[in-house]
Amino acid sequence: MFRVLVVTFLLALMPDLVMAGEADLKLSSDIGLLNLTATHRGLFCVMIFIIAYIFVMTEEFTHLRKSKPVILAAGIIWAHVAYLANSHGVAVEQLHAVVTYNLAEYAELMLFLLVAMTYINSMAERNVFERLRSWLVSRRFGYRKLFWITGIITFFLSSVADNLTAALLVGAVVMTVGAKSPRFVSLGFINLVIAANAGGAFSPFGDITTLMVWQAGKAQFFEFFELFIPSVVNYLVPAAFMHFAIPDEVPESKSDEGLVAMKPGAMIVCGLFALTIAIAVSFKQLLHLPPFMGMMVGLSLLMFFAYYLRNVEREGEARFDIFSKVADAEWDTLLFFFGVVFAVGGLGYIGYLELASVAMYDGLGATSANILVGVLSAIVDNIPVMFAVLSMGPDMDLYQWMLVTLTAGVGGSMLSIGSAAGVALMGTSNGKYTFFSHLKWAPVIALGYIASILTHYMVNA
Repeated sequence: MFRVLVVTFLLALMPDLVMAGEADLKLSSDIGLLNLTATHRGLFCVMIFIIAYIFVMTEEFTHLRKSKPVILAAGIIWAHVAYLANSHGVAVEQLHAVVTYNLAEYAELMLFLLVAMTYINSMAERNVFERLRSWLVSRRFGYRKLFWITGIITFFLSSVADNLTAALLVGAVVMTVGAKSPRFVSLGFINLVIAANAGGAFSPFGDITTLMVWQAGKAQFFEFFELFIPSVVNYLVPAAFMHFAIPDEVPESKSDEGLVAMKPGAMIVCGLFALTIAIAVSFKQLLHLPPFMGMMVGLSLLMFFAYYLRNVEREGEARFDIFSKVADAEWDTLLFFFGVVFAVGGLGYIGYLELASVAMYDGLGATSANILVGVLSAIVDNIPVMFAVLSMGPDMDLYQWMLVTLTAGVGGSMLSIGSAAGVALMGTSNGKYTFFSHLKWAPVIALGYIASILTHYMVNA
C-alpha cells in the first residue's frame, strides 16, 4: 500500500515525463524492468525526483531555472539505477540499451522543438509579431472586444507555436492596451492562459504533450483535429463568464504609435515555417520517418534564406544571423526536458511507472485515470504527466488517447502554475495577474474542463 501511495504522489509531480517512459516499456519485453521499487535506493530516487520538482514548481519565487534541479536529479537517479542494475546482475550492454532508448526519445523531441523555436525567433526578429501588436493597439478597440480578439488570436497562434510563446506575444498587447486598467490585464491574462492551453490541445505540434503523443504513434496527424470542438468549448465556457467582468470601456490611447513595419523577408520566413510543418507531416505520414527529420529539412531552407538575406541587406543594417536565432531558443526548456526524460526513464526502469499504471489504469479505469491526469497537470505541469502516461503505456483505443491528450493539455488552465504560459505571464504582469487572481476563476475554468470532456464524449466516442 505504501508503494502505491508513493507512486501516486510521484505521478502527481511528473506530468511531462511520459515520453521517456514509453521507451522503457518498449525495452521491458527484451530486458525486463528491474522491479526494485521496494528497495531503499529505489525510494531514494523517488524522493530525489520529488525534491527536484518542488524546486521546479517554486521557480517563480526562487528564480532558479527549472532545468538545473531536474538535470542534477537525473544524474543522481541514473547513478543509483546503474548501481542497482550492476548489483542484480544486469549486463552493462542492457543498461546502455535503456539509456540509448531514452536518449533517442529526447533527441527527437529536442530537435523538433529547436527548429520550431528558431522559426519563432526569426519571425520575431523580422517584426512579424510586433506588426500584429501595433495593429491591435492602433485600432482602439474596447476592452471587451480586445478580450475576445486577443483570446482568439492566442487560441489559433498556440496551435502552431507553443503555448508559452503565444501567451507572451499576445500578453504584450494586453499589457500595452490595459496599462490603465489592472482588472483588464488580470482577466486578459487568465483568458490568454486558457486560450493558449486549449489551442495547443488540438494540434499535433501545438503543445509538447500532443507532440509526444504524435511521435509515439498513438494517433495520426489529422486525428488530433477531432479535439478542435472540445478545445473550443474549453475556451468559450470560462471566457463567456469572464466577459461580463471586463470593463465596458475604451482604453485611453497613451501614444500615437503607428504600424510597425516588417523587415524584408518576413512573409517568406512565415511561408517557410508553414512549408516546414508540411514537410514534417509528410515525412511522418508518407515516408514513416520521425517528424524531426522533416523539421530539420525545413531548418536548412531557413538557413539558405538567411544566407540570401545577409547578402542583400545593405551595409550598416543589422544583419540576419540564423545561428543567433538558434542560440536564442529556450534552452532552459530544452534542457529541462532532458532532465525530465532521463529522471522519469530511470524511475520507469526501476519499476515505478508500471506500479503507477496498475494503480491508476487498472484500478480506476482509463476514463477516470485520464481525467485525473488533467487535474494533476494543473498542479505540476502537463509535460511530465504526459511523459509518465506514455511511459506506462496503458492499452487504450484512439478515443482514450485523445481524451488524455485533451485533459493533459487543458487541465493546466485550472491553476496559474499549471502551465508554462501561466507562470510566464505572472512574471511579466507587474503584480496585476497572480496565483490568487487566477484561483478566483478556477470554478468556471473547471466547468470548461468538464464541458470539454463531455463534448469529446458526444462528438468522438
